Amino acid sequence: MLTSEQLIDIKELQQACEASETFDLKLNWDMLKTRTGKDREDFFYYEDEKLVGFIGLYGFGNKVEICGMVHPDFRRKGIFTGLFHEALHEVKEKGYRKVLLNAPSNSKSAKDFLERIPCKYSFSEYQMKWEETEMDKSEDVTLRLSTPDDFELEVQLEVQCFGFEEEEARAYNTQRYVDDQYYIILSSGKAVGKIRVSHLGGEAWIYGFAVLPEFQGKGIGRKALTNIVLKEHKAGFPIFLEVEAKNAHALRLYESCGFRAYHSQDYYEI
Repeated sequence: MLTSEQLIDIKELQQACEASETFDLKLNWDMLKTRTGKDREDFFYYEDEKLVGFIGLYGFGNKVEICGMVHPDFRRKGIFTGLFHEALHEVKEKGYRKVLLNAPSNSKSAKDFLERIPCKYSFSEYQMKWEETEMDKSEDVTLRLSTPDDFELEVQLEVQCFGFEEEEARAYNTQRYVDDQYYIILSSGKAVGKIRVSHLGGEAWIYGFAVLPEFQGKGIGRKALTNIVLKEHKAGFPIFLEVEAKNAHALRLYESCGFRAYHSQDYYEI
């Protein structure tokens, strides 16, 4: 588990890096705050008791994302390269099938590093924020909190909608972030999808939004999204989500519901 001091150090380093180039780093704070300590997932470099380099691993079933940073005053000293090789060794030990390096689209320092390693561009992801839009609550599509009885449905949604292997989906769905809310989407009373809402730093983030393929194209996703947005808005939270730029259907859905892109991340496969 990461200590409170380590989390503070990471946050301060993040702020220094973002201020130097005016970008947003995707450090998956919901995952950082709930590390179990069973695996080595975080790599630190200190000088004079000050954190100046950090890399985190974020596993999602069969793939892992890598994101890290070095303080602007300590770059070009090989710090990130050293941490990166440590992280890659751990990735190989765990046997991930897909390894993605995550970099802000407008980060020059990240792009300079990427030019020096064997990798290829994979896709871009938009961070989107909801701008208040008039929306009507749906009555035939509803949400309820997930229970242990929903486990098999959640596994199948990972397999059919996100490309997980079944064994990986089972392992992934045994993890629960204590501060998150896990919902099941119901259409006319039938469980057909899921959605997760993370509350972090006074914001609501939507993740894991999926509807079974045989129920897609019927407006269920739009109604479920509308209902969760209205719920979080009523509770006073600004609302955010992430979507791959190549997922044109999801992008159009989110834009039509009032979400607007404000930042992007590029992913490179290693």
